[in-house]
Amino acid sequence: MKHNNYVEIAGRKIGQNYPPLVIAEIGINHEGSLKTAFEMVDAAKRAGVEVVKHQTHIVEDEMTGAAKKVIPGNADISIYEIMDRCSLNEEDESKLKNYVESKGMIFISTPFSRAAAERLERMNVPAYKIGSGECNNYPLLKHIASFGKPVILSTGMNTIESIRKAVQIFDKLSVPLALLHTTNLYPTPPELVRYGAMTELHEAFPNHVFGLSDHTISNHACYGSVALGASILERHFTDHMERTGPDIICSMDENECKKLVKGSELIWSMRGGTKKPTDEEQVTIDFAFATVCTIKDIKKGEVFTMENIWVKRPGTGEILAEKFEVLLGKKATDNIISDVQLNWSDVE
Repeated sequence: MKHNNYVEIAGRKIGQNYPPLVIAEIGINHEGSLKTAFEMVDAAKRAGVEVVKHQTHIVEDEMTGAAKKVIPGNADISIYEIMDRCSLNEEDESKLKNYVESKGMIFISTPFSRAAAERLERMNVPAYKIGSGECNNYPLLKHIASFGKPVILSTGMNTIESIRKAVQIFDKLSVPLALLHTTNLYPTPPELVRYGAMTELHEAFPNHVFGLSDHTISNHACYGSVALGASILERHFTDHMERTGPDIICSMDENECKKLVKGSELIWSMRGGTKKPTDEEQVTIDFAFATVCTIKDIKKGEVFTMENIWVKRPGTGEILAEKFEVLLGKKATDNIISDVQLNWSDVE
């Protein structure tokens, strides 16, 4: 089935008619080191990645001092300290963007504040990725929508109702929008991936490209989502699993990423179709199907019975097995030897 809905980012069309887009999210796995970030970009390139995603944190605009008392489930220090340590300044983030693009890949990032969005706009990013935590931050969404660039919106921790408000903001300004189902646990246990929720998201917003932002510890969730129609697959990324960044636990390394790129395209090629024989199966039909044949010599005028005709391979005869019972009780128009396929001209 052909679908006309797609989003285009820097010349890459994303939708049902195109191979899934794998987004390698370096995020803050570089822990504030531009050198480490560059090494991760190199690994993403070797893995066949098209889009590298960063996180843009300008902590003083993103959080109040209260964040210094909030400790994430996958950490032992406050979210404020983590982001302050792992964020890149504008100069370094621009260098990262330029480096990604010098490798022939697309750079996008998630802004977590108005100042971060404005920085990315100064950097002229081709699109915005918005995280689940900002899905119901409608003032920030309106600000980003005003730029008019394509948006990929994660929808974890939100309901269809709160997502609809976000979608309306972008639709009102005709901003190209893709929606990602997400579960925001790091890592996510398999039973909380919830393909049913992803399908529900797609059914609620059928005119928007959809996909999966996954935080499990393998590629399986992403593979399954492709079979269900996902066009975007996002996972955290690292060059190797010995890194100590905040999201390494649910990251894919270079080898796993390479498998995801190739495997998702393979599964995408398997989608669609209708339940009928393919033209290519004719060579198998010819030997695998049965047709009506004689199992004894039959004289002209003799009645066809189960004792003198039966159904056997190959399927190259004129009368298919499904017509066998139609012949019973009818008469032969001529003498017919045993072990030959019957033709309709042999039947009165």
